[in-house]
Amino acid sequence: MKSMNRRNFVNSTTAFGALSALSYSRVLGANERINVAVIGVHGRGRNHIKSFDSIKGVSVVALCDVDKNVLDLESANFAKPVVKYGDYRELVQDKEIDVISIASPDHWHVPMAAHAILAGKDVYIEKPLSHTIEEGRYLADLAKREKKIVQHGTQAKSLQSCRNAVRYMQSGELGKIRLAKAINHQLRKPIGREPDADVPAGVDYDLWLGPAPLRLFTANRFHYNWHWFWDYGCGDIGNDGIHQIDIARWGLEVGFPRAVMSSGGQLFYNDDHETPDTQTAVFEFDDTAIIYEMRLWTDYKLEGHDNGNIFYGDNGTLSMGREGWRVTFKDGSAGPFEPRGPHNHYENFIEALRNDNPGLLNADVLEGHISSALCHMGNISMRVEQRLEFDADRERFVNSPEANGMLAKAYRKGYELPQ
Repeated sequence: MKSMNRRNFVNSTTAFGALSALSYSRVLGANERINVAVIGVHGRGRNHIKSFDSIKGVSVVALCDVDKNVLDLESANFAKPVVKYGDYRELVQDKEIDVISIASPDHWHVPMAAHAILAGKDVYIEKPLSHTIEEGRYLADLAKREKKIVQHGTQAKSLQSCRNAVRYMQSGELGKIRLAKAINHQLRKPIGREPDADVPAGVDYDLWLGPAPLRLFTANRFHYNWHWFWDYGCGDIGNDGIHQIDIARWGLEVGFPRAVMSSGGQLFYNDDHETPDTQTAVFEFDDTAIIYEMRLWTDYKLEGHDNGNIFYGDNGTLSMGREGWRVTFKDGSAGPFEPRGPHNHYENFIEALRNDNPGLLNADVLEGHISSALCHMGNISMRVEQRLEFDADRERFVNSPEANGMLAKAYRKGYELPQ
C-alpha cells in the first residue's frame, strides 16, 4: 500500500471531518467474525492482541507500530499471519477491519481514535482516554455523534468481584460512605539520564512524535519511559492511578468534582523524569471526597495496598485491591470477603459491538473521559500550585486562567485533530 506523505495526511484529515457521513461502516451479523487491528504492540498492546484473539468469533488480523523492529518481532511471535502497518493512517482505511484497539502513548490516544471512528471503526482505547480534558470531551462527543462503540481500558469495571463490592457499598450496609481513598503505592526505579541520540533504524520518529512538539530523540522519551514526560504522558496518576480513581468514582457514584487540590514533586528521582514520584490530590464533591495518594519510591504497602481503594463508611470500611475486597466493621469484626478473579473487559466490548448498544459497555467513552479528566485536574492543580474550583457544566475552572490554559494543547502542524 502506498504510504502517505505529510501533505496527503493534512488533506485526509480535512476529508475525515468533512466527509465523515460517507465513512465505511460494516454491519455485523450475530455470528460474523470481527476483525481487530492493534496499534502499539510494545507493552500493553501485547495484552490487547492475546485477549482479543482468544474471544470466539474475533480475530486479530493486523498490527501497527512506528517501530519496525518491534512490529516485526511481535508479528513473528504471533500464532498466525497478520497484515503489518507502520502508519495508522493507512490502517484505518482498511475496510476488512472492524475494530481498532489503541495501545499507543497517551498523546496519540484521541487523534488515533478520532480517525478510526471517522473511518467507521469501533474502538477499544487504553487508559487514560485523553491527554487533555478538552480532548476527552471532543472524543466523547464524536463517538456519540458517529454512533460508535468506544470502550475505555479501565478493566476493573468488568471484574465481577469489583462489581459485587460496589453493589454491597451502594446497598447501604456500610451506611453513608464519607470518603474514598485511591492508593497508588509502589517502587518504580529511576530511569537515569539519556543524551540526545540518533533515531534507531526502523523507527518513524516523526510519526511517533505526531502532535507533540518536535524534539531530538532520546532513549528515555521512547519505549515506556515516555509516560514520565508531559509531552506524551500524564505521569503515574494517568498511567496507574486512573484505575483507583475510576473505582473511587464508581463506588461513590460521583462524576466531576466541584474542586481539586493537589501537590507533588520528586522526592526520590534525580533523573530525566518530568512527572512527580510523589503526589497527593483531594477531589471535593458535595457530600464526599476522594483522596489520591501516590508514592513511587516504596516497596511496601499503604494500609495493606500497593494499588487499591479504601471506602470509609459510617459502619466500617471496604478495602479493595489485588487480592479482592473485604469489609471491616467499626467494632473490628470482619465482614464479607471475595477474591479478585479475572475480568471480561474485552468480551464486554465485543458484546456491546455485536448488539450495537453502547449502553452495554462497562466503561464507555464518557466514563473514561470523566475519570481521565480527574487525573488531568490533579496534574493541573499541582502544576499551578492552586486549589481549583471546577464548573462541571462548562468543564472549565472558575478561578484560574492559568489552569484553563492547560485544558487543551497545541498540535504540531499536520497532526491536528480532525474537525
